[in-house]
Amino acid sequence: MARTRDESSPLFAGNAAGTLRLIGYLALALVLMVLDQRNGWLWRMRDTAAAVVEPVYRLAGLPAAGIHSLSAAFGDRQQLTEQNQRLRQDLLLANAKLNQMAAVAQQNAHLKELLDTRNSLGLKVQLARVVGVDLGAYRYRIMLNVGARDGVKPGQPVIDAHGVMGQVRDVLPTTSVVMLITDPSHAIPVVIARSGLRTVAYGSREGDQLTLPNIPLVADVRVGDQLLTSGIGGRFPPGFPVGRVISVAPASTGMFLVAQARPAADINRSDEVLLLHDQAEPEGPPAPAAPVGPPRDLAPVTAAIDARRGNAAQAASATNRPSSNEGMRR
Repeated sequence: MARTRDESSPLFAGNAAGTLRLIGYLALALVLMVLDQRNGWLWRMRDTAAAVVEPVYRLAGLPAAGIHSLSAAFGDRQQLTEQNQRLRQDLLLANAKLNQMAAVAQQNAHLKELLDTRNSLGLKVQLARVVGVDLGAYRYRIMLNVGARDGVKPGQPVIDAHGVMGQVRDVLPTTSVVMLITDPSHAIPVVIARSGLRTVAYGSREGDQLTLPNIPLVADVRVGDQLLTSGIGGRFPPGFPVGRVISVAPASTGMFLVAQARPAADINRSDEVLLLHDQAEPEGPPAPAAPVGPPRDLAPVTAAIDARRGNAAQAASATNRPSSNEGMRR
């Protein structure tokens, strides 16, 4: 009876023949391993087989490698784009913070100057911030963030760290309007620090200069002279810087000298100012400009000349008058 496929004998049967076959195979494998270990016979075969099989592996892995490369490329590009955008935002934020820090540092320096000015004055002052600017046609005024509720009154002098800026004109409950010294309708009594000459400085239509129109022809005024408040009128305390002379020329009439001065205060840039309190009430309008005539230094000489002329006239009249004896004889 023929054997079926299921009844076929295994490779290594459980009888003696199968055991001998197993031993033979093991011996052959052992001999091959020893020979390969000592002589390296099979490495060429392995290398050749690897060289033949490797392209097959590469070819089979090309689709997966391409998909992975494309996904990595698109992912890296998107990541780089997002990173670039984030870096740009960080750069803009850093620049904004840097500009803000620079502005804060400048503001702190300005406040320090104001504080030093306040301490050096020994006067009662009030700090205020500029919240508005009115630069209309021949109007140069600013608005402050303090008003009647803060104790501000019309006529209060306003200064900054460098000099006089103007005076309060209108007072509202929470704000106040300051007329700058460069306003054409503003006038301030000044004195030239070097020569002591008193005059009045007016605003100009240009809005960035002061005009001194009533200076005697023989007065000693030079370019670079410093103008200080004279204290006349009681509105501004004496000794505050007002400006510096930048030009001196004869007037069109030829009867006076006209000087132009640049304000000492930083009118166009000051954001914080000081209001002076507890000042004496002004007595009448500001004093007029110095009259035309010799300067103060030549006044004694002029008085002596006038006295001599008077004495000479009296002597001449006495000589021409007849004596009492002659009248009686006649």
